[in-house]
Amino acid sequence: MTKFKRHLITSALPYANGPLHIGHLAGVYVPSDIYTRYLRLRGEDVIHICGSDEHGVPITIKARQEGVTPREIIDRYHELNKKAFEDFGISFDIYSRTSNDIHYETASEIFKTLYDKGEFIEKTTPQYFDEEAKVFLADRYIQGTCPHCSNESAYGDQCERCGTSLNATDLINPRSTISGSQPVMKETKHWYLPLDKYEPFLKKWILEGKKHWKSNVYGQCKSWIDQGLQPRAVSRDLDWGVPLPIEGTEGKVLYVWFDAPIGYISATRELTADWEKYWKDPETRMIHFIGKDNIVFHCIVFPSMLNAEGSYILPDNVPANEFLNLENDKISTSRNWAVWLHEYLEEFPGKQDVLRYVLCANAPETKDNDFTWKDFQARNNNELVAIYGNFVNRAIVLTNKYFEGKVPERADLSGYDREVLDTMPAIHKRLEESLDQFRFREALREAMNLARLGNKYLADTEPWKIWKSDPERVGTILNISLQISAALTVLTEPFLPFSAERLRQFLNTGPIGWERAGESDLLPAGHAIGGGGLLFEKVTDEQVEQQVNKLLATREANKNDGNKLPPAKENISYEQFAAMDIRTGTVLSAERVPKTKKLLKLTIDTGIDTRTVVSGIAEYFEPEKIVGKKVSFLVNLEPRKIRGIDSQGMILMAEDTEGRLVFVSPDGDIENGSIIK
Repeated sequence: MTKFKRHLITSALPYANGPLHIGHLAGVYVPSDIYTRYLRLRGEDVIHICGSDEHGVPITIKARQEGVTPREIIDRYHELNKKAFEDFGISFDIYSRTSNDIHYETASEIFKTLYDKGEFIEKTTPQYFDEEAKVFLADRYIQGTCPHCSNESAYGDQCERCGTSLNATDLINPRSTISGSQPVMKETKHWYLPLDKYEPFLKKWILEGKKHWKSNVYGQCKSWIDQGLQPRAVSRDLDWGVPLPIEGTEGKVLYVWFDAPIGYISATRELTADWEKYWKDPETRMIHFIGKDNIVFHCIVFPSMLNAEGSYILPDNVPANEFLNLENDKISTSRNWAVWLHEYLEEFPGKQDVLRYVLCANAPETKDNDFTWKDFQARNNNELVAIYGNFVNRAIVLTNKYFEGKVPERADLSGYDREVLDTMPAIHKRLEESLDQFRFREALREAMNLARLGNKYLADTEPWKIWKSDPERVGTILNISLQISAALTVLTEPFLPFSAERLRQFLNTGPIGWERAGESDLLPAGHAIGGGGLLFEKVTDEQVEQQVNKLLATREANKNDGNKLPPAKENISYEQFAAMDIRTGTVLSAERVPKTKKLLKLTIDTGIDTRTVVSGIAEYFEPEKIVGKKVSFLVNLEPRKIRGIDSQGMILMAEDTEGRLVFVSPDGDIENGSIIK
């Protein structure tokens, strides 16, 4: 690790419109907490910043749905999530709020600085307006049909099925989510951050200087920059948010993605009067922990803002994770398909470290991963209980039994003893190197390797069998076992802080410095240990069954209530239908679009020509399995460029109530190009 005077760790600000779930924890908060605890153990000057993101459309939508004010929503979820973080052991130095006065002041100051420097572009543009509600519609207040994958519930900024970024004007048949009516276009003025102006800075800073970043982060940034950046609006027509600090702009607020990352700065100002040394001293190392959906904002938009302002440091690293799924299905708050943190803490009291362990061991560091309750049980019972807990329990029980609870003297060492003792500093070194590179799964394996080392050592030496014949040898074995146990209190603390503290109590020792974790004399001979106990307890089949049944009930409820077929749309004329040229075709080839998860590039024989189509169906179909497939195809849809590929049409798909897709295929042997009427 490069030596810095201090470290500023930020964790993505969760929206205060709902509770936290395991996807949030695995993606952001468990890794950020592990790294912060590691730095503290090393004696570094470090602060860990987080707080509630309390502006933006999701807040107002939630309030509108419940018939309450946005303030009531943010107060409820801020307190719920703050307590859940505390109970789970996430060690923020401050958990602030973007509704605080100091945040309004800070965000306004930064906007005004950029405004006075002439960094913004002012544009008057047409925007969707709801004539019934008499309001301009932010992107998330508009839904319609995605022009790329035909998802009828795409939002005005993004289609959540195919992942394509959209403008509200891209949607087919747009509708207001407030009144349900079709919006009209009306002119409004907004301020834009000219990201294209900062391309030279971003190319030098990221493409030349950040090649050590995680490949998913660097690759996404490179893709955005290579495609060419566009000015991005920093204001919105809303009545909830930080008011635009310009005269004559009533009814306009800062766009949440301008306002939210400034929350890291305002929280630091709230925490300490010395906040500037963490934000403006080049000898401070800033690290953003985020999920992959926030990469563009933390690596391109926010750094561009800071660079334009001129006095702030830039992030040294942004170790973003991929997504965590649940029981082979995407976590969804709207479908209640999640393991909620506050419910877990109630249903598994005292098992914070078990969830921390499982989420780290199965972290989506390089690709999306899956959480299952069976894996949760297996990792707890077969690893934490059977290896780590079993080892330290036997070492403590045998010491109390044979040596009256005092660390025995170490006599002559065997070759095996020396091998074990030599392995301890090697594990310490490898674990440290993994943490320095943000490879938390790898680091946790090394910590558990120390427990495995101790467990195997006790099993191989079998001190209970030689007590009567060679008590001196037993003393040596238990001395070494207790040294390993003491080292475990240090090396597991970033990952399992509650268990590390309990183990220190079992051993009757205080904190041991990180630099000593590889040493073999952490507990002196004659040191009195405690009585011990079970470090971990088994997760029962009944507990797992209860959680699985809970999810099955959620799925059933979604079928019956939440995912009914949508009602029929408004009538159209025959002429409107006849304007669509739908024909039969055959898929000639299919391949994944590079650096995307959801897009396939298809070559279609339409009978009248051969065309390329980009379709957001990669999550549902393997490319090689749809070659030769007969499809229905809209041939006169206006072409669009998607990820640099000219897409000339749309495959027609049917979607069931659970979001599954199937091809609308012609029945029987019919030639390509046949018209569907």
